[in-house]
Amino acid sequence: QLQASGGGLVQAGGSLRLSCVASGSIFSIGGMGWYRQAPGKQRELVAYIANDGTTNYADSVKGRFTISSVNAKKTVNLQMNSLKPEDTAVYYCNAQINLLSSWGQGTQVTVSS
Repeated sequence: QLQASGGGLVQAGGSLRLSCVASGSIFSIGGMGWYRQAPGKQRELVAYIANDGTTNYADSVKGRFTISSVNAKKTVNLQMNSLKPEDTAVYYCNAQINLLSSWGQGTQVTVSS
């Protein structure tokens, strides 16, 4: 399973760091990513990191967010800088664990103007 943490309330221009830890009986873990879903909108990919370290970002967060993985890829972090009100959403981590797509419980990020 995936456990996400680190959300909260921050003013525009501020920073937050999200973390997601995979636990349980893990035989294989693939790429890991962060998605977000704002009220009334579809869930969208924010950032993704592949097994080889290759990263991919949504255009809206490029240059502001950084994804990284540590601890033999059982942890994925999302450093979010220069936050904007439009970044407000519930953020979910996702990973391919034992060949199945797994989701964390979501963590709320609210950016005030």
